Amino acid sequence: MIRISTIFIAICMVLVAASLGFVLYSVAGISGSESAIVALAALTCLILYNAVSMRLRDRSDVGGQIADLSRGTADLARQVAEFGRRLAAVEGRVASANSSGSDRMQGMAGEISELGGLVRQLAASVAHHEDLLAAAPAVQPVASPRDDVLQRVAPAPTVVVAPPPTPAAPPEVSRSQTQLIGAIKQAIDENRLDIYLQPMVTLPQRKVRYYEAVTRLRDERDQVLAAEDFIEAAEAGGLIGRIDHMVMLRCVQVLRRLMIRSKDVGVFCNVSAATLSNPAHFTQCLDFLEANRALAPSFVLEFKQATFRNLGPTESENLAALAQRGYRFSIDHVSDLRLEPRELADRGVRFIKVPAALLLDAKQIASTDIHPSDLSDLLGRYGIDLIAERIEGERSVVDLLDYDVRFGQGFLFAPPRPLRPEGASATAEAPQINPQDLNGASTSAPVSSPAAPPRATGSAALARRALGPN
Repeated sequence: MIRISTIFIAICMVLVAASLGFVLYSVAGISGSESAIVALAALTCLILYNAVSMRLRDRSDVGGQIADLSRGTADLARQVAEFGRRLAAVEGRVASANSSGSDRMQGMAGEISELGGLVRQLAASVAHHEDLLAAAPAVQPVASPRDDVLQRVAPAPTVVVAPPPTPAAPPEVSRSQTQLIGAIKQAIDENRLDIYLQPMVTLPQRKVRYYEAVTRLRDERDQVLAAEDFIEAAEAGGLIGRIDHMVMLRCVQVLRRLMIRSKDVGVFCNVSAATLSNPAHFTQCLDFLEANRALAPSFVLEFKQATFRNLGPTESENLAALAQRGYRFSIDHVSDLRLEPRELADRGVRFIKVPAALLLDAKQIASTDIHPSDLSDLLGRYGIDLIAERIEGERSVVDLLDYDVRFGQGFLFAPPRPLRPEGASATAEAPQINPQDLNGASTSAPVSSPAAPPRATGSAALARRALGPN
C-alpha cells in the first residue's frame, strides 16, 4: 500500500514542474511545447532525486538495524557464556557437597558404631557389678580403708539405691514378651491373621472410594488382638516381616476381587518401618509387589508419620524403589500439622490421614504455619489428598466440609469389618462386599457382616492366655 507521504511528494513534484512550465510560457514568452518539455525535464529530475534519496535513507536504516542486531547477538552470547560459567560453578559445588556429605556420613557412622561399642561395654560392666552385689551383699558394710572402698565400689551409689524388687522385674517382663512372641508366631503359622476392611468415603457424597486393610490376630479361642497390641512384640521377635508379607498378599487378593466390580476403588495396606529397614524382609515384599505391578495405581502403601521423619539412607532407597515401580504412599498416625508437602510429594506421598479432632483443634492454629482450613488446598497443589480419619459425629463432617476435605474415614461411616478367615483366595466374595457401596451409596456396611466374631479383648488378657497359668 502506497504511503500518504509518497503521494503528497508526487503531487508536489508535479505542481512544481507545472508551475515552472507555466512561468516560462507566460513570463519568458517560450512556446507551449518548449515550456512543456522543460516542465517534464524538471519533473524527471525531481523524481530521480527523490528515488536516490529514498534509497540512501533505506540503506542507512538497514545498516542501523544490522548494527543493532549485531549488538544484541553479542549481548546474548555474553549472557550464554555467563550462564554456562554459573552452571559449572553450581555443579562443582553440588559435587563437592555430595562428596563432603558422604564423608561426613561415613564419619558419623563410624562414631555411632564406636559409641554403640562403648554403650555395650558400659552395660556389661554395670551388669557385672550388679551380679557381684547380688551375690555378695554382705561385702558392703565391711570396714576397709577409705581408698580401697572407693576403688572397689565406685559405681555402688547408682546400684545400691535401686529397690530390691527391681532385679526381679525384668525377667517377668522378658518372659511375658517371649511367650507373647511365641503365641504370635503360632498364630501366624496357623494362619490366624485376619484382615478387616474399613471404607474411606468421599465428602459430602459419602461414596466409597478406598478401603483400609486393618490387621487382627486370633488366638486358639478366637479371641481377637488389635494391631497396636501385638505389633511391638512382633517387631521385637522379628516377625513383622512375615506379617507384612501376608497382609500384602491378602490385600492384593482383596483388591483383585474389588476391581472386578469397580475400577474406581483402591486398598490401603499398612507397612511397618522395621520391614522398610530390613533388607531381607523388604526384598521379599518388593519381589511380590513387582509381580503385581499392574495394581500399583490402586494399591497404596501406608506408613506412620514417625517413619517418614526418621528415614535413613536404607529406608529412603527402599522407598524410591517402590516409587519407581508406580506405588503411591500414604501417611497416618499424624501427631502434628508441621508438614513439608513438596518433600513428601517428591518421595511419592499422595495421601495424608489426619485425625478430625486434630484438624478441628483451635490450638493447632498457633503451633503451625498454616491454618488447618487451608491445609487441603496446600496439599492439593502438590497432588496430595487430605483424608480426615476417626470421624465419629455428624457435626465433625459439617465442620470438615468448611475445610474442603475430600475424603473421610471413621466409625460414623462404618467400623472395620472382618473378612471370612477361611483363605484369602475367597476374600471379598459377593456375600462379603456390598455392591451398592461401590456404586456410590451411603456406606453403613462396606463389608457384609459375617458370623458375629468374638468380642475383642484387651492385650493384657490375651497375653495372660498366651502365658497360660502361672
